[in-house]
Amino acid sequence: MKRDIEYRWRARELMARHGMRNTRELVGPLRERGITLSESQIYRMVGQEPERISFQLLAALCDIFGVEANELFTFTATNSRNERRQQAAASGANVVRFADAYKPVRARILDED
Repeated sequence: MKRDIEYRWRARELMARHGMRNTRELVGPLRERGITLSESQIYRMVGQEPERISFQLLAALCDIFGVEANELFTFTATNSRNERRQQAAASGANVVRFADAYKPVRARILDED
């Protein structure tokens, strides 16, 4: 069964808790741990939810903030089919699947003779 996974990246919150107001303040602590990233890379990593992240960087961030990985990001997983059905039932709308409503019609090609 297909599952939808959503996650929440909390690097910005942890920075605020540690008095870091700017992403530039992470450059030094990351370099101390052997990770060299540009300021723009760090800005994107903090400001957006990263799709990929190395374990070295994840471990370094956990060490910098003094947290476990589950505090740096949280996630939820739900069954995709069940969620869609529940949303449709909750909305009360008459939901018709496009694949069921649309039936292709065979084309007829006529000669001009």
